[in-house]
Amino acid sequence: MHMFNCPGGTMADDPQRNFRSAYYEKVGFRGVEEKKSLEILLKDNPLGILPPHSDSHALVGGYRKEQYQDILEALEVMRYINSSTPSTHVYLRMFQLESQTLPRCSETSPPDEENEDFLSISRAMEEIVDDPVDCYWLVKCFVNQYHTKFGDSVPHLPKSLEHYLSQEEPRLLNHLKNSGALHQLPYNLWFRCCFAGCLPESSLQRVWDKVISGSCKILVFVALEILLSYKIILMGINRPEGMVKFLCNIPQENTDAIVTKAIDLWHKYSGTLIHAI
Repeated sequence: MHMFNCPGGTMADDPQRNFRSAYYEKVGFRGVEEKKSLEILLKDNPLGILPPHSDSHALVGGYRKEQYQDILEALEVMRYINSSTPSTHVYLRMFQLESQTLPRCSETSPPDEENEDFLSISRAMEEIVDDPVDCYWLVKCFVNQYHTKFGDSVPHLPKSLEHYLSQEEPRLLNHLKNSGALHQLPYNLWFRCCFAGCLPESSLQRVWDKVISGSCKILVFVALEILLSYKIILMGINRPEGMVKFLCNIPQENTDAIVTKAIDLWHKYSGTLIHAI
């Protein structure tokens, strides 16, 4: 079995890419970079899935497929999966086997809330990538990079959201506090699942592009813009569970505009050092 670990480097250090993004914005093409799909991002290789030399891609792609099949067969032999196992659960067991966190077979039960972030990201990635081998490698490397690079920052994101909300809409913040909703907001959906299961594919790709590029702070501003966009509705709800239910099922037709405004907020505060993440 051929093992290839994903290096931790990101696109954030690529001056050509940063210049390109800034240039597009200066000439009025805001959002060009954000609209790149994850398929196109593979050419930039931010997750380290393929080697830098394009003539090696076919060879390494073959190794990836071979490794995928080896892991799949091992799990079938050990009876962790079978032909009726949902593909996202297969990816989870593969990930657990590779990271040496696979539970004992006798203790195996359906994935629970502890695994919901991985499963949500897997479901969303399946909507973006057709090939199961590519899908698994993208999910694996995305999750590994996110946990490695931002694992220490994620617990602080709710406090960062509170800070920026106090700057943008203090009345809404007070309403969330007074109603008891502030600490019950869907932070797992936003900051652990990276909005998988919340935003549709087209909007999600733009957010994940920024995360892959090296910033988890964009997640705070997407959450902030969701709160700002629906502030009138939220101000009219007094029960925390009502707010949470609405925020977990936001209307899908306006999400591209929300992400665009969130990126504007991100740029607005990008020079601010307070609560930097």
